[in-house]
Amino acid sequence: MNNTNFEQQINLADARLGTKSIFVTDDWFAAVDRMLQPEAPVWKEGVFDDNGKWMDGWESRRKRFEGYDYTIIRLGVPGVISGVDIDTSFFTGNFPPSASLEACFSPDGDPADDAEWTELLGAVSLQGDSHHLHAINDDRPWTHIRFNIYPDGGVARLRVYGTPYLDWKTVAGKEIDLAATLNGGRALACSDEHFGKMGNILNPGRGVNMGDGWETARRRTPGNDWVIVALGHPGEISRIVVDTLHFKGNYPDSCSIQASYVKGGTDEQIKTQSLFWKELLPQQKLEMHQEHEFSTEINDIGAITHIRINIFPDGGISRLRLFGKITD
Repeated sequence: MNNTNFEQQINLADARLGTKSIFVTDDWFAAVDRMLQPEAPVWKEGVFDDNGKWMDGWESRRKRFEGYDYTIIRLGVPGVISGVDIDTSFFTGNFPPSASLEACFSPDGDPADDAEWTELLGAVSLQGDSHHLHAINDDRPWTHIRFNIYPDGGVARLRVYGTPYLDWKTVAGKEIDLAATLNGGRALACSDEHFGKMGNILNPGRGVNMGDGWETARRRTPGNDWVIVALGHPGEISRIVVDTLHFKGNYPDSCSIQASYVKGGTDEQIKTQSLFWKELLPQQKLEMHQEHEFSTEINDIGAITHIRINIFPDGGISRLRLFGKITD
């Protein structure tokens, strides 16, 4: 097990990004797409369906012939894979003894039967009810993965961490959301995420409920809450959207955004650096359950790579969009 910091990267296998299984040899006991859900797996005591015990993950039948089970998964966004977490939570007498991972790059459609697959992770041993973290040292982008389990059994979650891949030349001169997860944006740090994870604010689409956003605990001390975001590419921001969808009795009173072009340091040092960043968006009043769009209010501070959104004093937002054009 190689426990590295790749878990701070984006889960490219998150169903919310559009990731889905396009083929599976067998998912008799538990549907394969459950394995791609963002929520932590759960155990439902005494719950059965027509095929047996309900399990939160992918589970195939007991194999009575040669071979092994696998699924082919189309990633919601192509990306460079840095590591995986094979999670067998709640699978105890029914987990696979081992698993492996292959990948291919097929940007024009799903891979054909004769597609060339590259092994990213050779067969590794698995234990029941455990996380298995393995780093992957490969800098090529991939669009599809093939997850193999030997010979059968169940896996609660497969998380594939990495960096989204985008040919930036194709969007030069166009306005795009530079903070979007699909474009490589990452939430790096925050003051608090008691009720909702900071990374949710960069996900595609609008939030489905309050849990699909970032929400802090009620602040009982002076100050305010914040999130720091690394853009997918340096750029100049022309339009900002702050969405408080679903947040009604708990939306922030107001927000502001600071920004900088960060040339050095590490993600761990970014919190200290952000104390001195310039003001990109002066403090703006927010309302409950709606999108707020800002353009004329934005200060011209040139190209940036990172932002810090401040909310006053606390509360929750659903999405943050930072539209602009990339710079060199």
